[in-house]
Amino acid sequence: MTKKQKKMLVRIVSAALLYALALLLPLPEIAKLILFITAYLIVAWNVLFKAVRNIGNGQVFDENFLMAVASLGAFALGEHSEAVAVMLFYQVGEWFQDYAVNRSRRSVSSLMDLRPDYANIETEDGLEQVDPEEIEAGTVIVIKPGERIPLDGTVISGSSRIDTSALTGESVPRMVKEGEEVISGCINESGLLHVRVTKEFEESTVSRILDLVENSAEKKSKSEAFITKFAKYYTPAVVLSALALAVLPPLFTGIGQLEVWKMWIYRALTFLVISCPCALVLSVPLSFFGGIGGASRKGILIKGGNYLEALCQVKVLAMDKTGTLTEGSFSVQDTVPEEGFSAAEVLLYAAAAESYSDHPIAASLKEAAGEHRPEANDIEETAGHGVKAIVDGKEVLVGNRKLFDKYGVPCKEAENDLGTVVYVAVNRQYAGYILIADTIKKEAKEAVAALKREGIRETVLLSGDNKRTAEAVCRELGIDACEAELLPGDKVTALEKRMAGCGENEKLAFVGDGINDAPVLMRADVGIAMGALGSDAAIEAADIVLMDDNVTKIAEAIRIARKTNRIVYENIWFAIGVKVLVLILSALGFTNMWWAVFADVGVAFLCVLNAMRCLKA
Repeated sequence: MTKKQKKMLVRIVSAALLYALALLLPLPEIAKLILFITAYLIVAWNVLFKAVRNIGNGQVFDENFLMAVASLGAFALGEHSEAVAVMLFYQVGEWFQDYAVNRSRRSVSSLMDLRPDYANIETEDGLEQVDPEEIEAGTVIVIKPGERIPLDGTVISGSSRIDTSALTGESVPRMVKEGEEVISGCINESGLLHVRVTKEFEESTVSRILDLVENSAEKKSKSEAFITKFAKYYTPAVVLSALALAVLPPLFTGIGQLEVWKMWIYRALTFLVISCPCALVLSVPLSFFGGIGGASRKGILIKGGNYLEALCQVKVLAMDKTGTLTEGSFSVQDTVPEEGFSAAEVLLYAAAAESYSDHPIAASLKEAAGEHRPEANDIEETAGHGVKAIVDGKEVLVGNRKLFDKYGVPCKEAENDLGTVVYVAVNRQYAGYILIADTIKKEAKEAVAALKREGIRETVLLSGDNKRTAEAVCRELGIDACEAELLPGDKVTALEKRMAGCGENEKLAFVGDGINDAPVLMRADVGIAMGALGSDAAIEAADIVLMDDNVTKIAEAIRIARKTNRIVYENIWFAIGVKVLVLILSALGFTNMWWAVFADVGVAFLCVLNAMRCLKA
């Protein structure tokens, strides 16, 4: 409980005691009036102050204005007891709502409590604690057992278990050793680690996560935007309706009768209390906030309520292959040389030509060839085709059929289904091919099945790999359609063609992880990036980030989005339905201020409690 909530609770209890004394003790009327006024001022002064201040700022029609007018009007009509009761129960409801909202915010904040306080660096005097924001890339930091990893880096000595649950939602720790990457925000559980920092704090994983969460509230869903606009016009409308209810009936039925005027004014004041839109204004944004928080528990970062809402309408899901459905850890499976070349020569030429590339295929070639390979220069890379380089004075081509067609070099068609073929030519003479295979993720098949259970109408593979390999992956995983051998620009074209085939209320999502996926992630209705191994460009371009690269989380994100959206609409219809019903009964004289309090504060509190279900994803 916050200090502010404690103070408010003291005021509520004090006012309630004075109110009870005025009701229960046999006091003179003047003494009862003094107790009622005192209780009212104790519990209502902040509402009255806000109403006056907002009127001064030109913001007249809000819940403070409605409650001030209704309760003061009840006092003026001699309904002292109801005036105090309305304000007292209004503040009780506000207190519970505030408590519920703070609890949900604390729950989300605790998930994002990742910011490290310090980083250890070694000095002549021992370890020194330094602000992580002051540490540059390349610095070696020391992470002791039990400490949170402050910056992204590579382990240069030591081994340990790492608790990644705050980022990925996975409770099982993972082992890291020398040469492996660690990301900020995780907790070092067992061993002492020396880590060389690879990213400064602003670019680190923890900083990007904090930025995503802080900015997610700024991106309103259509429902939130509608409610904000609805409240802007709704409140003045009900104030004018209440004024008409107070004035028009007495003019026609009893213009000279004081009791008739009092009756209709009382009904109008009750109408005002009922009409307060706080149930909608508070519960709808809180639902989306809770949904984003619940997804964060599972290692799914959603950048705003608008993306959470769009995810509910996704019916077509397109996916990249490498790093998304496969491990992205390529290895050389076979080298088939042409006559006049040895397998070792073909592999060395290919590895040398790819020596400056960071692509997974290039990495597998270099790993298979070893450290002792010839130098390459004049390297020219053609996106989606391959590379041309000069190795030992010879022109070497390494790539796919498109590259060989470009340079007019004939090559034999390699027969394979589940691998990538890298063709090699030396001085425009075909030298052979290398078969490189990637491993399908063990959870990929279940992920595709889960997507179909969640109502995804069509799954599509968009890949830059050769057609046979892509089609074989589709067959194994049960993916509906496949488009292969696509350049980055071709992926955008293919995506737009699929988007054109979507229905009016249908969205298309794309899942990818590489730099070449960034344009497609931005073009899709919903872009989903792999966060642990994905490129910075992909993560920046995406609307949703999966922190542990687990593709089964896509279906889980859709389920969370639909649950959140369902709760939002439950709150909207419940709040509007109860208010409309009680407003009609109030205008007809069947309700009093107690019903008004329930229709306002009670409904708002129930909506807030319902919204908190979104936290439990």
